[in-house]
Amino acid sequence: MLVDVASYARPQGPNEDFALSDSTAAVVLDGAGMAPGMNSGCQHGVAWYVEQLGTRLHAEATQGDASLTDCLATAIESTASLHRDTCVVDNPLSPSATVSVARVRGDVFEWLVLGDCTVLIQSNGVVTAATDDRLARVAPHAREALARAVPGSPERQRAHEALVQEERSRRNERGGYWVAAADPTAASQALTGSESTSRVQSAALLTDGAGRLVTTFRSTDWQGYMTMLNHGSPEDVLRQVRETEASDPDLSRWPRSKQHDDATIAYIRP
Repeated sequence: MLVDVASYARPQGPNEDFALSDSTAAVVLDGAGMAPGMNSGCQHGVAWYVEQLGTRLHAEATQGDASLTDCLATAIESTASLHRDTCVVDNPLSPSATVSVARVRGDVFEWLVLGDCTVLIQSNGVVTAATDDRLARVAPHAREALARAVPGSPERQRAHEALVQEERSRRNERGGYWVAAADPTAASQALTGSESTSRVQSAALLTDGAGRLVTTFRSTDWQGYMTMLNHGSPEDVLRQVRETEASDPDLSRWPRSKQHDDATIAYIRP
């Protein structure tokens, strides 16, 4: 398969997204950031975690016949083992990531998504989107409080910390939401699917920052989003994301936790 990747870090911050691809598989991860000043219990940080996890996941996906779910479980466990002796990997605030994977094996196109990354598939002209929205259902009152707080104010900082604390307390537990962290059993909660490669014209893996044109700004739908990719490039789409974010610097038109987010797209032709 052919893969075109673009990844934009948010201004004045490290890129906590990660992408890696070859002719067999593509992975896109979105590291879970935190409010400034919060202690994760990990001396390495989110960017390190997503790079280690993504590299291991890609290696697992391109070797052998294991399912993508098993590949993710193995990658989670091996990544946790890397820093279990130096960091508090089971701390609810420890680094974690949402995950998307696509793979071609023979005449089968396989995909996996865990957390709020999105997998887009255009099959016979129709675009379908797969994402896991369980995180969005957690901590609704804390989310509303953050949206009401004035950007840049001490109240917003406190509201952001409260939201992160409440979200992380529900991480990887029944009734909460599931992401890649230190527990490999989280992989069993991933959404998966497959389709004949002959039916798939194009596909894309997106972090939630890249999907904002649909989910936050409502400037298009997933069909229109894929049309932009088919007739342009991931770079073109991400530039449009940044332009729209910049047009609302006080977060009043489109309430969100931060003006800019890391944004990554892997555009795939099977």
